[in-house]
Amino acid sequence: MTAIPGHVSALAQERAVARIEKDFARSDQLRDEIAATGWLIKDTAEGYSLIQAPPFSLTANLGALVDQFSQSIAGATSVLVIVDGWPEDTHSSLSALLKNVPAETQVIVMDCGNIDGAGVVVHELAKVHGNLFEFHFTQTLAELGWANVVNAAIALSSCEFFAVMDLSTFWEGDALTPVLEVFADPQVALSGWRGVNVDVSQEWREFTSAEVGSVDAVLGYFLVARSSVVAEVGPDSKAKFYRNADMEWSLAIRAVGYDVRIPPGVLPLRQERHHGYHDSEPEYREKQSKKTYDRILQKFRKTPDILHVS
Repeated sequence: MTAIPGHVSALAQERAVARIEKDFARSDQLRDEIAATGWLIKDTAEGYSLIQAPPFSLTANLGALVDQFSQSIAGATSVLVIVDGWPEDTHSSLSALLKNVPAETQVIVMDCGNIDGAGVVVHELAKVHGNLFEFHFTQTLAELGWANVVNAAIALSSCEFFAVMDLSTFWEGDALTPVLEVFADPQVALSGWRGVNVDVSQEWREFTSAEVGSVDAVLGYFLVARSSVVAEVGPDSKAKFYRNADMEWSLAIRAVGYDVRIPPGVLPLRQERHHGYHDSEPEYREKQSKKTYDRILQKFRKTPDILHVS
């Protein structure tokens, strides 16, 4: 680890004093002076930490994204991958995706916080893959919110279809083409790898697995949407955590009259450890998941006619 230069430490200490004195204008000025030296300061519960700036530009928040990237991402399909750590999976999963998607597919990677250097992995892959668009944020995914990140990526893309893929999903072949075939029916707005149906006998408290055909929801391991629809019906911005947010999004699409459909056959995908769930902070995971599920019940349980017809 590179030692922190003395003049950088001095600026950081001066900034800490400015914050205690609530001189936030001076605090912001010092933060920028520190950044100009090639170091970043992050406020913590204990005070602050200093890290070397990564070899790519950082965006402070999603609102600042427009200033960094003003053009739209064009192509047949864009695939969003959210990265919030796990550099080994980041490299392996993205490499498999880039190897197997059709050539005209654009891959959008939103790196949240460069956790454990995962953002550096994304940056290195972007150097050799012209269809990988990298965006790096100083904030973590918990700070940005899952739905907000997805909606930001939707706004960036002008592709006909918009996909979301989790880092736990690994491609072993072209999984996109068979999914896109179901969109030949203009009534279909959402498709993907794994579907679920609401168990109405349990008062909507449970979902059951659904492998093919019209379903109530598609899970976010790999889902594909018609962009013209999700530009109007994106995931609920209140969904900070992914769990249940994919089902809430699916039901919202069904609620405006579109079908959600899983293609026939077996897609060439496999799932590895789902860090986003298993290695997330349990209290945060359960709290945010419950909030989203409560919204599902409030918004949709009184309208069972939106569900698929067997």
